Amino acid sequence: MFKGALPGFRDFYPQELAERAHIMRIWREVARRYAFVEYDGPPLEPLDLYTKKSGDEIVGQLYNFVDKGGREVALRPEMTPTVARMVAARANALRKPVRWFSMPQLFRYERQQKGRLREHYQLNVDLFGTSDIAADAELVACAVDMMRAFGLESSDVVVRVSDRRILHAFLRSLGVAEEAIGGVYGVIDKLERTPAQVSGEKLAALGVPAQAIERIITIASVTFDEVQARIGASSAAEQVEEFARFLRYVPALLGGDARWLQLDLSIVRGLAYYTGIVFELFDRSGEFRAICGGGRYDNLLKSLGGADMPALGFGMGDVVLGELLRSRGLMKPESTAADVWLGAAESVPLEQVMAEAARRRGAGESVEYALRTQSMSKQRKAAQASGAREFVDLSNDGNDGRNG
Repeated sequence: MFKGALPGFRDFYPQELAERAHIMRIWREVARRYAFVEYDGPPLEPLDLYTKKSGDEIVGQLYNFVDKGGREVALRPEMTPTVARMVAARANALRKPVRWFSMPQLFRYERQQKGRLREHYQLNVDLFGTSDIAADAELVACAVDMMRAFGLESSDVVVRVSDRRILHAFLRSLGVAEEAIGGVYGVIDKLERTPAQVSGEKLAALGVPAQAIERIITIASVTFDEVQARIGASSAAEQVEEFARFLRYVPALLGGDARWLQLDLSIVRGLAYYTGIVFELFDRSGEFRAICGGGRYDNLLKSLGGADMPALGFGMGDVVLGELLRSRGLMKPESTAADVWLGAAESVPLEQVMAEAARRRGAGESVEYALRTQSMSKQRKAAQASGAREFVDLSNDGNDGRNG
């Protein structure tokens, strides 16, 4: 007896595959409008490519094994290490900035939950070789334009954006000790999923001053005016001014629309390699997990043994995005039905029908017909069931007897 797919994996029947193709088509169209060029890499990589970036603890989340050559390998859980390896290998030859995107299938052995499976397809968009804040704005605008291409509005989706450097300076201004910063980041990253009292206790255990704990717990409400007032004249003044430019650049790239952006210093992106602006896209109703996330990771290539090259990027998975589009009635894949169904009376030789099918297919039409002689009523029912856009009756001496 046949069993279903493995836990956390999906079967893509024609309808589901059409939906996936729709998502990928929009991804590809918008990425190309932003002059990103598509690439791909192997689904199997050396295990140490991931442990170098994320530590040995990531092994528990991977599909890893020793191959027949005795090499420790893993199915790719993310694309960033692969693209970093590829760019580093040809760093001197590539035109800068490098603007690449890919749509790989990724694998992680982790607990299944809403919006998270053990495999998914993910758009990765990355920029290498530029440290200017305009690149960060370009990346965020690209993600937003993808939302717009799917029919989503700023009333549906918000870009919650922060900056690791500004957050660091803000925490220091609150009296948080330098050695406690990393631990405080971990608490902030889980604020939405942790009771405020528990977060407060964790902050106190890290030595955070009592007067700073409440502001950290409510850090998502910090405005840019407060940021400017508190740290605008500090050593972080340059980063504050840079962020102010970012807040001007993104609307400029979106035709003047600033409604998509929201400063949110609680966005820390959990991964230690981010060095500057970080962002996540969420549905405003709060019904789903993050749709997209990314930021600047200027030190990653160097840490993996490659060139010292600034970099930034984002990932957008198909699972949460698909759930959101279906919930809003915006999942509109292209029809899988044939353009034309060719029908003919039983007296018409099948090869005559085939010849007409060949002619039309050669002209680019999608054509279906009955593969054996049938009554016209059966053919019409089959054509209707197939969803074909047009039924053509070939019975009448060369008169195709078109019927919609």
